[in-house]
Order: sequence, then C-alpha cells, then structure tokens
Amino acid sequence: MNRSRFWSAAFLALVATACGPSAEEIEEARQEEVRMARADSVVEAEALYDPAAFDTVSWAVADSAISRGQIVFLYSCRRCHGSSGRGDGDLALEHELAMPDLTVDEWEYDGDVEGIRHRIFVGHESEMPNWGLHGLKPRDIDAVAKYILGRLRAE
Repeated sequence: MNRSRFWSAAFLALVATACGPSAEEIEEARQEEVRMARADSVVEAEALYDPAAFDTVSWAVADSAISRGQIVFLYSCRRCHGSSGRGDGDLALEHELAMPDLTVDEWEYDGDVEGIRHRIFVGHESEMPNWGLHGLKPRDIDAVAKYILGRLRAE
C-alpha cells in the first residue's frame, strides 16, 4: 500500500469513527429496545390474562396457600422485592432498581387479591417480569398473592 492510500484509508477510518454513534448512544438505543420488548411482553400477557383461570384454584386450608406462596415468593420474587417485601432484594440493590415496598400502608394493591394476581401475571414495563408468561401457574400466582396479603402485609 502506498503512502497516499494509507493516509486515505486512515482518514476514512477516522471519519467513520467520528461520525458513528457514541457508546452512550448505543447504550440508550439498547435500553430503548429492551423497554419496547418489555412493553410488547406486557401487551401479550395482558391479552392472555384471564381472571377465570383462578376460579378453579382451591386450598384445603387457607394456610396452605400462604405456605405455598412463601415458597414461591422466596424463589421467584425475593431477589427484587427482598425477603420481607420491602423492595430491597439483592438484584434490586445490585442494579439500582426501584422496587415497590409491598408493605407500606398506602400500597395500591392493599386488600386486592385480584389486582395482585393480575400484576404478577402481566408484569410491568419497568423491571417486573410477566410471571404468567414465564413460569408461574395460576395456583402459584394465587398463592403468592395470598402470601403477600396474609403474611407480608400483616407483619
């Protein structure tokens, strides 16, 4: 390669680098893609959500639902919401995620088992997974809702 071609190639590489997106722009675009994918998943989960799916869930003893709900909560929810439901789970703290405190007096789902089931199934565009699409059956969702209301909020 002669000297003239070398400098032309070097100049073009420099211009391409200078004109390309910055690392910050690439990260912002990636975050927007993730947000859009989450929004799409919420829409999909919303379309599949059927409150009648919980009509067949029954518990021999009310405490059975709370016991099962505790197991499911600790396995599926604790990393974000924390063991006590205060939004201080390891994953939330590590990634600086703003998780709601499920135990505050003015919590929007206080006393609303149907609302909690819906939120768990559908998830949220922010960081809340749509558990109805990704692994939890209606029985487990019902159990977690009853655990949150009957144990976490009662403490």
